[in-house]
Formats: sequence, C-alpha cells, structure tokens
Amino acid sequence: MKIILSAFILFISIAVSAAESPTQVDGTTNIDASKAKALFDSGALFVDVRSDKDWAAGRIPDALHIELKSKFNEAALAAEAKKSEDIVFYCNGTSCMRSSKASAIAVSWGYTNIYYFRLGFPAWKGAGYPVE
Repeated sequence: MKIILSAFILFISIAVSAAESPTQVDGTTNIDASKAKALFDSGALFVDVRSDKDWAAGRIPDALHIELKSKFNEAALAAEAKKSEDIVFYCNGTSCMRSSKASAIAVSWGYTNIYYFRLGFPAWKGAGYPVE
C-alpha cells in the first residue's frame, strides 16, 4: 500500500509540474509585476492572449486582446506593433501556457523586445495595479 501511495503522489506531482508555464522563454526578458508596471507606465504594448471569457472578466487597461488559439498570427501582431517595439505578453499566471507560446512565436517572427510576464494578470491584480 505504501508503494502505491508513493507512486500516486509522484504521478500527481509530475502532472502538476508539467502544467506550469516555463520560467524563461528564449529571446525574451522575463518580468515580474513591478517591471510590468514600469513598462506599462512607459507606454509598452501589453498583449493579452487569454480566452475571450477571461478577457471579458478583467484585464490590464489598454491591453490589446489577441486570443492565442483563434486570432494570434503574424499579421495581427504586425498591424499593432513594430518589430522593435516593447511588447509584454501576459495571460493567467503560471498555469497558463499562452503567454509563453505567444512570446516564443513573436521572437520567431523577428520581434526583438519581447517581455514575458509569466505571472500575468493575477500578479498584476494582486499588486493592486489598475484593471478594467
């Protein structure tokens, strides 16, 4: 019984850790909420790649919504940002893979100032920064 319980705990811990977003995305700068706020204050473009439902429930003010699974493509991003512009990608924190995927894709398209806000909207909101 002890072996079965240990195997079950190991399986659960592997499953939980596999569901976490990467801590770093090659070619990007990983940022926390305070750095995100500084970029926000300097006018960086924030791109929310969450679902339409999550977007409707609350977001960082003036963020651009390009839902990753149905609307995120090179033309959609190019219509809003130059390849050298500061762009912050965010989603729903460490359990959300969307911002890491969008960040990596943007880098592959030649964008050079990509900021990966891994902790995303929950950290922004938790820090007491403005939301809409």
